[in-house]
Amino acid sequence: MDLATSFPIPGPVRPARFVDRPNRFIVRARLDPDDLLITAHLPDPGRLKELLTPGARMWVRSEADPTRKTEWTAVLLEHPGGLIALQTTLANDLVHRALVEETLTEVEGWNLERPEAAIGRSRFDFLLSQVTGEKMVLEVKSVTMVDGQIARFPDAPSERAARHLKEMAELASKTGWFATAVFVVQRVDAHRFSPAKDIDPAFAAALAEAKAAGVRLVARRCQVTLAEMVLGMPLPVVL
Repeated sequence: MDLATSFPIPGPVRPARFVDRPNRFIVRARLDPDDLLITAHLPDPGRLKELLTPGARMWVRSEADPTRKTEWTAVLLEHPGGLIALQTTLANDLVHRALVEETLTEVEGWNLERPEAAIGRSRFDFLLSQVTGEKMVLEVKSVTMVDGQIARFPDAPSERAARHLKEMAELASKTGWFATAVFVVQRVDAHRFSPAKDIDPAFAAALAEAKAAGVRLVARRCQVTLAEMVLGMPLPVVL
């Protein structure tokens, strides 16, 4: 049985209502309960079109940095199945903690060597190793889109995500290194994971090629609350 690993949501956060999204990295919202219109940085550059709807409930955090262009950061968003984190780095933080606590059973026996590992011309989220000297690179992707109980990624074409997979496939096939891609699904209403072929066929093709080259594909559901993200059960990966 897996032990639950969690990571705290950085706060304090305040409730608000989504108004609009002037560009990829900015949202406007009205704070509850005083109805003050604010501008907030949006750390998630995905489309989020089925989630960022007028009046959607969200949570924002005030930032103390006077050099920022926006005083607020969008942190959480409510959807019919619960909450998602709008800070995509929280998925990495959650996996990082799971690696430290050794609760990500898909890589049992591997030791965390370091995060943000530069290898050749590439940079990977984590570098793992074994006492025998074997190496593994591990990449994390945050998933927020669900269609008919199927978690899908990406929700917008992502040349960067496809490139990461191609780099991992090359490592696995040409150097003997191991490679693992972990999709952190922030939706409790998801029952399996599949690439969004209709949105990004290049990513779907790269994912299939990566698997054929020996890259391990892992999907883990997680639950998000106002206080924390909790790593949950594995989901089948269906290509």
